[in-house]
Amino acid sequence: MSTRLGPAAEADLPTTTATSSATAPPVRLWLQPTVIALVVVAAFIGCYVGLQRNPQPHRVPVAVAGQELAGEISQVLGDSVDVHPVADAATGRAEVERRDVVAALSGRAASDRLRLEVGGANGQSTTTAVKSLISAYAHGSGQRLATVDVVPFVRFDSRGLAGFYLAFGVTLAGFVLAQNVLGLANHLHLQHRFWLLSGASVAIGIVATVIAGPILGAVPAPVMPLAFALTLLAGAAAFTTKLLGTYLGPVGVPVATLLLLTVGNSTSGAAIGPDLLPAAAHAVSALLPPGAAVRAVTDLSYFHGAQAVQPLATLALWALIAAILVGLRPRLRRRRTRVAT
Repeated sequence: MSTRLGPAAEADLPTTTATSSATAPPVRLWLQPTVIALVVVAAFIGCYVGLQRNPQPHRVPVAVAGQELAGEISQVLGDSVDVHPVADAATGRAEVERRDVVAALSGRAASDRLRLEVGGANGQSTTTAVKSLISAYAHGSGQRLATVDVVPFVRFDSRGLAGFYLAFGVTLAGFVLAQNVLGLANHLHLQHRFWLLSGASVAIGIVATVIAGPILGAVPAPVMPLAFALTLLAGAAAFTTKLLGTYLGPVGVPVATLLLLTVGNSTSGAAIGPDLLPAAAHAVSALLPPGAAVRAVTDLSYFHGAQAVQPLATLALWALIAAILVGLRPRLRRRRTRVAT
């Protein structure tokens, strides 16, 4: 009596002598995964480590009360800050609380005291850079500087990294979701795969919100707006990964890794403030889903959603455009087939 091995076991056994002595596989089959792996590791280290080497402030928005003081700050600090002249200290503080600027400086001409109000929720790297710049000015002009954080982080996010890890985790979840759905192309109809991506994205957004907010208390944003933002992020990551995998084949997933998990997260502006990034990284920071999500989470958590519309619109556009292009793929394929015949 013969015993039949299962498919997995049979796959591990050589079938015939001819197969074992067959011609060696093409070099491309060896090179492609190796090159992709090397590109990913080089890009990951280059982005995350490279961007932290020497961050420099560039046109960090600062409100300055009084024309005379505003002129001096602009002249002394140059392109390091983008001076927003305001009428008084109260107006400057209001701009900080609306996230129009990251700090507000005030002081009377007859006094030797300056007061710097910072929005700490803009990130440690950004506020530290502003404090250093204004401290250098105060020291050079012989004035004493008092610094107050008017928008501090919550207790359970003292380093201000919760938004970064939240965006990274949701992006990763959307990426993994799409990667698995790509393998279901022969088992689920396109419409069903759309429902799966959409429904799972909603679930990812809700789970991430509940854990980061009510359970851990690290993200103080209102639950419903935060869940909406994270659902958009999960959908943007999932449909973008599905789009790249559908159109580019096996190379699509590594491209999505580079775009979303590497470039997107490293330039998101959470670990290193966007105003401290190099010009190229700063240009793409708010345009990629992770960067848009970090801005939305921060605005909803600490600035009453004052600047949240633009990042939410960016996330929605990524998800919508990617979904439309995925849906058009079968029609484009049929059109090519007709032209070829």
